[in-house]
Amino acid sequence: MAKYFDVHPENPQRRTISTVADSIRSGALVAYPTDSCFALGCQLGSRDGINRIRSIRNLDDRHHFTLVCQNFAQLGQFVHIDNDVFRAIKAATPGSYTFILPATKEVPRQLLHPKKKTVGVRIPDHAVTQALLAELGEPVLSSTLLLPDEEEPLTQGWEIKERLDHVLDAVVDSGDCGTEPTTVIDFSGGGAEIVRRGAGDTSRFE
Repeated sequence: MAKYFDVHPENPQRRTISTVADSIRSGALVAYPTDSCFALGCQLGSRDGINRIRSIRNLDDRHHFTLVCQNFAQLGQFVHIDNDVFRAIKAATPGSYTFILPATKEVPRQLLHPKKKTVGVRIPDHAVTQALLAELGEPVLSSTLLLPDEEEPLTQGWEIKERLDHVLDAVVDSGDCGTEPTTVIDFSGGGAEIVRRGAGDTSRFE
């Protein structure tokens, strides 16, 4: 049964955030809000967490997982970025974008795209997510909470708790955060390729 945490969307309670962070460090799989929609998240190196996300979402090994980072310094530990890409990403963060980039050796192999050796990274503009990342001190391994055969992500914390109670360890609810996922930009080929148009404005990458 998943624990349910009701968190203030702008001033998240520090004790609650600390409890959620501790549970992630202990191997928990949580549903949490972002600036685009709810996401599934676990500790970076959690093989069990990865397998549970794959199971819930029915994902194959070509799916790009995302490392949700607190800031640019943290993001830079996990992906290779040249100067032009650095400037482009820096100008768009924090925000509702996921960037696909070549991964560094800091990224566990099971997270990498099997052929491209790439990984998704993002820096969200959401107070609750930022508070959780600050408390953890490392990225959260994440994937959009979009269930198989459904067109839109789940957006209500109570519904997530109700429908996924048996497969999650915790639900962090700070209110509706929308159904539009991030805009995905692939920089792994050198230039900017728009893979998915979502909540982030694509005009700067066209």
